[in-house]
Order: sequence, then structure tokens, then C-alpha cells
Amino acid sequence: MTALDRRSLIRGAAVTASALAGGVVAGAPAARATTASPTGDKVLPADPRYLHLTTGNNQRFVARPQYVKMIRSAADAAAALGEAFRAGKRVSVRSGGHCFADFVCRPDVDVILDLSEMTCVGYDDTMKAFAVEPGARLLPVYEKLYKGWGVTLPGGVCYGVGAGGHIAGGGYGVLSRRDGLVVDHLYGVEVVTVDAAGTTRIVKATRDASSPHRDLWWAHTGGGGGNFGIVTRYWLRSPSSTRTAPAATQLPAPPARVLSHVQAIPWSALDRTSFTRLVKNFSAWHEQNSAPDSPYKELGSILNVYTSASAALNLVTQIDADLPDAQARLDAYLNAVLDGVTTVRAPARTLPWLQQTTMVATINPVLNDPTLRGAHKSAYVRTAFTDAQLDALYASMTTTAYRNPRAMLVLFSFGGQVNAVAPDATAIPQRSSVVKMLYQTFWTNPAEDAAHQDWLRGLYAQVHAATGGVPGLDGQTDGCYINYPDNDMADPAVNTSGIPWQTLYYKGNHPRLQRVKKAYDPSNYFRHPMSVTPA
Repeated sequence: MTALDRRSLIRGAAVTASALAGGVVAGAPAARATTASPTGDKVLPADPRYLHLTTGNNQRFVARPQYVKMIRSAADAAAALGEAFRAGKRVSVRSGGHCFADFVCRPDVDVILDLSEMTCVGYDDTMKAFAVEPGARLLPVYEKLYKGWGVTLPGGVCYGVGAGGHIAGGGYGVLSRRDGLVVDHLYGVEVVTVDAAGTTRIVKATRDASSPHRDLWWAHTGGGGGNFGIVTRYWLRSPSSTRTAPAATQLPAPPARVLSHVQAIPWSALDRTSFTRLVKNFSAWHEQNSAPDSPYKELGSILNVYTSASAALNLVTQIDADLPDAQARLDAYLNAVLDGVTTVRAPARTLPWLQQTTMVATINPVLNDPTLRGAHKSAYVRTAFTDAQLDALYASMTTTAYRNPRAMLVLFSFGGQVNAVAPDATAIPQRSSVVKMLYQTFWTNPAEDAAHQDWLRGLYAQVHAATGGVPGLDGQTDGCYINYPDNDMADPAVNTSGIPWQTLYYKGNHPRLQRVKKAYDPSNYFRHPMSVTPA
């Protein structure tokens, strides 16, 4: 293995340590060394690190486990998993700690298995693919891939998100219209599983037709984290590439430079008419310009719709600066979206791609504040917003009964090459959408939990009132995104639509996910409030 550090080499090679947990290695290459892999600390409640390690990025959720086990290798994970299983302890698994819901930090968790120390990124000569460990955060992943090989992944804009959950849940970002989802480039995955008898296995699953564990690979192309086992490594190579291709051609190369445009839209310049026109313009443009072969697939944009308690909305857009008509395409887009809105047009800047990526990842202080409590909801959008949806959005965003500048609806460009993939080719079935919606609100005082969640629930229910208060399927909307999990969708007291939460997130792919679950986690040991259950 080259370009991975020495510690990563030892981790990958020393599979014999799995025998300590009664484990076996399935589909793995022959061990190249017998030195035991390093093992992470077991952090007990008296340890000063315990307080930090028992919560994540959403301070609503705090666990009180008997211990937190730091994981440093697949063999370490197998040993820790076997120990917890035999002792009858409930476990949860964490990589970056950015889960929006209580999948990791819950009162019934006895042990948190924390993979945040597994951060290696490099090229694996044996697999002929790029290797990314689950604890690696997105911005360092982009930096290492780009500086080392001139390639990248079409991943998310929140720099602190860990690769572990981001990739398993589908993973998307500003480059997805051009390059698809992250999982469209997933070649393989290393997963530590446990059977009903407590035997652990380190399983290597790839998309190769000959892989005996191909279904396990498929389940990690959008099935979500915490379902099938412990991911200890991903391998990434675009399906258009081959094992013999040079490494620098095996993943997408990002633009060398981008035209970067950030437009503030003050609330003082908006009324009901101009607000609803702006949001409709954004959705209508994407409906018209999001085919896989669209000449605008190199353009990615984010519209942050803050409540009127904030000073302004903002529109962040980028396009490959080296396209022959990049400025003209950007101008045409801005003219279409800002039509009917009176504002002073900001100038575009030409920035190196990685500089732009870093700026977008770090510009929002709310999203990067680890002290906040939050609530989140999602929707896929297939066609332009209706007038009823826009009226509901305007009413909630301007109500005097809720004045929170940290509440927002984020609209992300989607479609393009995302929609070039069949709905059942990966576990992500939403392959005809043009905009992705993220509803979210943040606060600090636990006593205000109900007020903030009630506002968000009300907004969501009103925007999606025509389909039972949730984003219906195969119409104007197309369900929800599992990386933005929302326990309300699994609560019949809130989700009264008659559409099961599993269908909202997975549509027709859910039965196959259940079959994979039965094969690799038959005792349903890995479970959380929205986990896949065995068939």
C-alpha cells in the first residue's frame, strides 16, 4: 500500500488480531504482517474526555454509556464489538459526530464505538482505489485528495462532517450536478459485522459482480450509518475508470478555478411578492436546467432562506471558471433567479477551487458552532414550488411569534449527473429530483426545545400539506434524505400521512436493505430509532 501512512498499513494488514474477538476475515486480502494493530483507549466516566465524547454536534442528544471505546483499526473494532456483544451491551457507532438525530447518543446506549481517530486518506495499490477511513473529516479529505492527486469527491459543504456517515448515507455537494453522488464513486467498503452467535467478521465488499458481498457494498450506497456493522474503510474509484488507470484519473478532477458569487438579499428589500418570486425562480430554474446533459451541470448553488429575524437571505453560486462561456452562464443564472428582486448585484470572483471549497465550508458560523441544539427535516423536490407552498414558507419565515435568526431553509442545487443513475443501482432511490431541501433551526437553551421544534414542525407540515404533511413520493416532491434523519417521520402522532418512514427515505429499495440486514446483522444488534430491521 502506498501513500497511506505507516500506521494505516499496520491497521490494514494485521487482521490476525480479529481472532481475539473470535472473528474471521471474509473477502479480505491475505495479511501482510502479523503485528497486532494498535488499540484505542477505553474512556470511562471519570476520564476528562468522557464529557466531550458522549455528545456530538447536536447538543440535544447526550449519552451516558458505561464507556467510550476509541477505535483505531478494523481488528480493534472487531475485538471491541465482540466484547460488547458477549457482555450483552448495546452499542452505537460514531465517526464524525454530526448525526442530526439520536442515532449515537441515546440513554439506552451502553458503549459508544468511536472511530474519529481513523482519519487516513490515501491511495491503496492493492485495491487500485483511493482509501478513506471513516473518521476523516470532509475538508481534510478534499485537501489530501486534491493536493496528492488532483482529484476530489462530490461531497458536502460542511467541513467537519465525518466520511463514515456521509458516504454511507449517500453524500452530495456542490459538484454533484457534474459528478453525481459520492456513492456513485464508491468501489468498496470494509465492514466489521457480528452474527447471532457473537462471531465478528471483517468483510470486504465491492461493486464487482464477482464480489460475494456485493449486496453489502450496495447497502452502503445510501442505506445510512449504524445499520449493518462498523465501517472501517471506504475505497473509491469512479465506475468509468479501471484498475489499470493512473490514480490521478480514477476520481473526478475538480475545476482548477471557479467563478464564485455570493449575493446577500436583505429582508428590507423583500415583501411577500418578491420573496415568493425569488424562491419560485430558484426552483423553476432547476426544474428546467437539471437534466444529466444540461449545459448548466457545472453550476452549483445554495439559497439560504433565513427567517426575517435575520438581516438577509444569501445565494452562494459557483461555476467552472474555465468553461468558454462561464461568465455568461453565471449571469444568465443570476438574472433568472433574481428576476423581480431589487438588490445591488455583487461582483463575482475567480478563486482556486480548493480556496472556494474552504470558504464555503467555513463561512457559516451557525453550522460550525458545536454548542448548539438543533432540529432538522428534509425533502427532495422534483418540480417548482407551488404558490401554496410559497405562501406557507413566507408566513412561517416572517411570523412575529418566532424570532430566531438561526432558523432557515437551505435549498441545494441537485439533479444533473445525480439523475443519470437508476433508482435501484444504489440504495439512494431519489434520482429525478432537482433541489434538495434542508429545514433546520438552532438554539442554546434546553427549556426552549419545544418552541423551536414546534415551529419547524409547523413549517414542514404547512409546506407539504398537499401530501399529508410530509414530502410525498414521485410528484412535486420525492421523500426524504437519510443523512438528514428526522425521528418525527417514524412517529405516527406526527407523520399522519400514511406513508411509512422507510418508504419516505428508501422507497422501493427498503426490502432489499432488509434482506442485507438479515444476512449481516441477523440479531438486529446494530439498531437506533430509524435503523433498518431484518427481513
